[in-house]
Amino acid sequence: MTRNADIARRTAAVLCATAALTGLAAAPPEPEKSGPVVYVANLHSDTVSVVDTRTGRVVDDVPVGDGPDSVAVSPDGSRVHVTDSAADTVSVIDTRTRTVVETIGVGREPSRVTVSPDSERVYVANVGGGTVSVISTRTGTVTDTIAVGDAPLGLAVTPDGRTLYVANAGSDSVSVVRTDDGTVTGALPVGAGPTALALAPDCRHLYVSNLTSDDVSVVDVREGTETARVPVGDQPAGIGLGPDGRRVHVADIGGDTVSVISTRSHTVTDTIAVGVGAPRPARAPARARV
Repeated sequence: MTRNADIARRTAAVLCATAALTGLAAAPPEPEKSGPVVYVANLHSDTVSVVDTRTGRVVDDVPVGDGPDSVAVSPDGSRVHVTDSAADTVSVIDTRTRTVVETIGVGREPSRVTVSPDSERVYVANVGGGTVSVISTRTGTVTDTIAVGDAPLGLAVTPDGRTLYVANAGSDSVSVVRTDDGTVTGALPVGAGPTALALAPDCRHLYVSNLTSDDVSVVDVREGTETARVPVGDQPAGIGLGPDGRRVHVADIGGDTVSVISTRSHTVTDTIAVGVGAPRPARAPARARV
């Protein structure tokens, strides 16, 4: 088995272990409908479930495209963007009507999605095509296709919207993209099989979960260098920073644990046992309204 085939196998195992690796996104309450809700991409039933977090009940199921595996709520809270990995499309859900209002063709095997801070652009990592599709939310069309590394997965946008980071699972690198013109300005070397990214509040440090090498890379984006490599649990797939920026939480999907990393010492300070195939939730900003 080739190295890239092994990455693909392990990534597939991650995706199948839960409804979706990153197929969760939280949003504020929907007026006259429910409390705060979470959107869940259901990979095998081709739907997105809407879960009321106060009651824990599914209040709606929205049919989308084939193989939904990642969702992102726009910062203004009006739309949910869903990667239909088997259909090479992105479904756009209106959060008020809970219906698909647009279906947009993108690259091959779209697997991750994120929205710019101003809600004007949607970035889609096409794991099978080695590209990132850029969608204009005004026109609902792809305005650019950016060639990055092999098997792009994780995405992170700086708060000012000027820089996009892309984790390339097959190239062991993170591409740095200028969003104004889609230029790739560099590739940061990291561990093996990078799958998810978390940007520190100071925007200087980027944390990268490396699925194959079972560690987390700490990258100084100003210097363009990896400053630390932190061993964690088996198959770290998801990653997120705490609100105060002091801790990094890593979902070790192969070990059914969450590793907690101190951003000061860059060491694991706690390992928390969780359920089988723990996913990574992606939260919408508190200011968003739906």
